[in-house]
Amino acid sequence: MSVDKRLLPADGETAELRRLAVYEGRGGYAVARRVLASLTPAQVLDEVKAAGLRGRGGAGFPAGLKWSFVPKGDEKPKYLCVNADEGEPGTFKDKYILGHNPHLLLEGIILACYAVGIHVAYIYIRGEYEMIARRLEEAIAEAAAAGYLGPNVFGAGFALNAFVHRGAGAYICGEETALLESLEGKRGWPRLKPPFPAVVGLFQSPTVINNVETLANLPGLIRDGAAAFIALGTPKDGGTRLFSVSGSVARPGLYELPVGTKLREIVFTHAGGMPPGRTLRAVIPGGMSSPILRADEIDVAMDFDSLAAAGSMLGSAGVIVIDAEASMLTILKKIAAFYAHESCGQCTPCRLGTSWMAKTVERLASGEGRPGDLDGLVRVASNIKGRTLCPLGDAAALPVQAVVAKFRAELEAEIERAAEGRE
Repeated sequence: MSVDKRLLPADGETAELRRLAVYEGRGGYAVARRVLASLTPAQVLDEVKAAGLRGRGGAGFPAGLKWSFVPKGDEKPKYLCVNADEGEPGTFKDKYILGHNPHLLLEGIILACYAVGIHVAYIYIRGEYEMIARRLEEAIAEAAAAGYLGPNVFGAGFALNAFVHRGAGAYICGEETALLESLEGKRGWPRLKPPFPAVVGLFQSPTVINNVETLANLPGLIRDGAAAFIALGTPKDGGTRLFSVSGSVARPGLYELPVGTKLREIVFTHAGGMPPGRTLRAVIPGGMSSPILRADEIDVAMDFDSLAAAGSMLGSAGVIVIDAEASMLTILKKIAAFYAHESCGQCTPCRLGTSWMAKTVERLASGEGRPGDLDGLVRVASNIKGRTLCPLGDAAALPVQAVVAKFRAELEAEIERAAEGRE
């Protein structure tokens, strides 16, 4: 299937695309230059709202609607914070854009800031992305030297400066208000909402927070228009998505496909299906926080609404493929251990509940399980879900509940074998 590539080069990886001259040679910055010369900020905002571009970071909130919440005429400075933390296990899409096509992100930043009246942008990048952060800083320096950032962008009288801020590798800082706290030099703890960042955000000022992939969609969206963007995907969720495919497939990698592509097609057509001798058991469709799907549940469209109806989430579109040889108890153990480690500890249900779940699964895997442990896991997960300031509680609870519900027989068999091994 031929796909109109918006985020990945049509001819595969282009090593020098991160250079300004190469990016401009492919038409880069032409959209931003035209917009600043001939369109008003309101026209840009209206086009993004009409396209219904939904956030690519996980929540799927419409970007244009989020921008419209920023107060008009407020004398306070406004900020754009780019969420480049990408801590969701199974997800590596933003890493590609940042490392191989950073000017696409910068052009998207220019368009978003122009539409909202923002003059300072911070790119919050996870600490482990050291080489990628350096590449991004090089791209910013190139753009500033060319006059595409700075006091007079494209000579249009619009000022915009962009800065890279390195985080310390905390999963919780992918949550937008924890990101703001970290950016201000404080502990990365989520804030109580309301007020929301669009009104009271960075340094107590109106702030827009968008994911890397969300902003990278803007040049193509504005170039071709809202109708063309919608036509690429679904009426409620237009455009393409970057699907990070990992696990037990023949061709793991990054695939740009229309929103709404069937999960089965992604796994078996684009990623090449299972390796020789392996059969499919399950797929995690949207990063580790999304509830698992059995092999007979993957005839589902990869868009927010379809996956929600199937009891899962599109999230960050990190597709993790699991074959029949995998241990479901080991998978459950890794999920529980990750969230226990990454809980910031601010909310008691999450702090205690994730730790309890991790210790219980560790005990089950070591052969010391007791009757009722699986029911206890589900009960504790239920007491975490919906009772925390941020979505990390739900992210920890939902996958645990799904694995136990859908693979209980396999888990019980593994627990029994572990117990027999200790005798």
